[in-house]
Amino acid sequence: MADTRPTPARLSLKAAFALLLISCLPAHAADLARVTSPDKHLVVIVESQHEGRPSYRVERNGEAVIAPSRLGMLLGDGRLERNVALTGQSQRSFDETWEQPWGERRLTRNHYNELRASFTEKPGAGRNYERRFDVVFRVYDDGIGFRYEFPQQSGMKQAQIHAELTEFALARPATAWWIPAFEWNREEYLYHQTPLKEVGTAQTPLTLRSDNGLHISIHEAALVDYAGMNLARGDGDILHATLTPSSSGAPVVRALPFNTPWRTITIGEKAGDLAESSLILNLNEPNAIGDVSWFKPAKYAGVWWSLHLETETWATGPKHGATTANTRRYIDFAAENGFRGVLVEGWNVGWDGDWFANGEAFDFTRATPDFDLPGLASYAAGKGVHLIGHHETACAVSHYERQLPAALDLYARNGVDVIKTGYVCDAGDIHRQDQADGPITREWHEGQWMSNHNLRVLQQAAAKHIAINSHEPIKDTGLRRTYPNWVSREGARGMEFNAWGNPPNPPGHEATLVFTRMLGGPMDYTPGIVSLKGRNGLALRSTLAKQLALYVVLYSPVQMVADLPEHYAQHPDAFQFIKDVAVDWEESHVLNGEVGQYVTFARKARGSQEWFVGSVGSETPQALDVPLSFLDAGKRYRAEIYRDGDGANWQTAPFAFVRETREVGRGDRIKLQLGAGGGAALRFVPLD
Repeated sequence: MADTRPTPARLSLKAAFALLLISCLPAHAADLARVTSPDKHLVVIVESQHEGRPSYRVERNGEAVIAPSRLGMLLGDGRLERNVALTGQSQRSFDETWEQPWGERRLTRNHYNELRASFTEKPGAGRNYERRFDVVFRVYDDGIGFRYEFPQQSGMKQAQIHAELTEFALARPATAWWIPAFEWNREEYLYHQTPLKEVGTAQTPLTLRSDNGLHISIHEAALVDYAGMNLARGDGDILHATLTPSSSGAPVVRALPFNTPWRTITIGEKAGDLAESSLILNLNEPNAIGDVSWFKPAKYAGVWWSLHLETETWATGPKHGATTANTRRYIDFAAENGFRGVLVEGWNVGWDGDWFANGEAFDFTRATPDFDLPGLASYAAGKGVHLIGHHETACAVSHYERQLPAALDLYARNGVDVIKTGYVCDAGDIHRQDQADGPITREWHEGQWMSNHNLRVLQQAAAKHIAINSHEPIKDTGLRRTYPNWVSREGARGMEFNAWGNPPNPPGHEATLVFTRMLGGPMDYTPGIVSLKGRNGLALRSTLAKQLALYVVLYSPVQMVADLPEHYAQHPDAFQFIKDVAVDWEESHVLNGEVGQYVTFARKARGSQEWFVGSVGSETPQALDVPLSFLDAGKRYRAEIYRDGDGANWQTAPFAFVRETREVGRGDRIKLQLGAGGGAALRFVPLD
């Protein structure tokens, strides 16, 4: 019989090209396992790609959100990525409601479906043993978390992780809001808004809005004994996990068994859905330090803004800010206005000379001659005020750790129950000295060694009933759930940039922070500069009303009343809101918002029936219609409104300001007109 099969000569040019194209395609991925969210809208599919390469993808309502993305690691004993077989899987569901000791909301629901996929890699490349690991996926209604878990096994005792091969392949084109990784100024950069294709190497959280309007944030949770993850864009819209380096060689060295932090993808229809998500917090372990009722969320004043204005100094001398007399003045101010804390920077020995280059000169147990720590602590206690401690390390971290027990004892004896820590130095210049007379090596703020350092500080502070507010910190990954004495941190461009310039924070900066940096957790932004002036009269890009709104919009359980006492005396109407606003919340809701443009929060004070609303905008004026549907049904309220006045504009009329009241209820609406750089702050007091 004649051979009638088609040959290249018998095929059309178009058909021959199609046949060639098909022959070059990789083998189709095998669907190994899948798990859905409790509401069935999200699904995670685990696949095996060509050569036995494990991957995952994410769909929402049947549409791809994350396209097939690699899983794996580059270890000291070879690449863990190929010839990997799924050797087991299990699923479970979990649903609990737990109570935060303090926070944006008192009750948090933790509801997810979990898939545990167990993989085994065949021996090879000079290894005569198998390597086993699990990938655990937790799928929530608003996103997913996944992590690698390495069980105890005979062939591996220790893992040297040189790189994670984890990918996040965005399925659709997207706009990204991001700051660069591995730059000298740590996390203190203005956010870029670019197409995803223009992202370089970015820090997390990285926020995305896809071309169909879906909002996505990629971050991590429970960063413990591991290197922080950054994201490097590869081909197309694929983001690759990039670990923070270590002076020891491999970014991460861990003894088995261990697990990595959770890699997180938060997904929402609206920008506000990202800000309301509790996914990061829920992926952390429960409270590990016991009762923290000794920590009191509160506002604080202090010797701080004057230092940035250069009217006072950290160093001793005629302009020294941390004197006994000056601190007593701030204690009196705090007591008169109901503020619990007074921060004093520059109180200890070591600030004279070039402290930035010589953190080894700091002594955390010895005050300067003009600062009476015990006397001031006693004076403050008599007025119901607590001193807030300050430990600036200038990155001489081992030097700091050697003094830490004695420094904590000193504070505990004097009733200091919150410490602001600082790690000011260029990124990658942390001083590590494993022995007191040994060589100094250099680490990154978000490396494995600093991850462990931060936990050592927290654990030792917790034993003394002391809370930590970290500046120049490691990123926030929700560890405040496990260590609720880690109450706040900086980790972004804060208010001090408005004192210095270089340039000041732009009008939309805070409306960007809400949907980027603050998805990780609270920020000590130090709001409330009612003078609206920085160093040498530099104008803040803010109206007066916006400075009030920041107390509601930018969450922290410790909020600074950051301006000078004499400036508050000049603006008594505005100051009244700062005195009244709560710092601890029963519940919180995002009423509206777009990244970098505007955002409005409503928060109910914990232990009270009062509600507060804060709204901030950007360079573009905004007209916002705010429904009061969050108010309790059946109650009438006195709405105390602090808003931009007619023509308010940060450049030409920053002090155009109105304070007014009206009676409202749940069915009412309030129209807010935000000027350029503007805002509005509202207090709702139930009427008898």
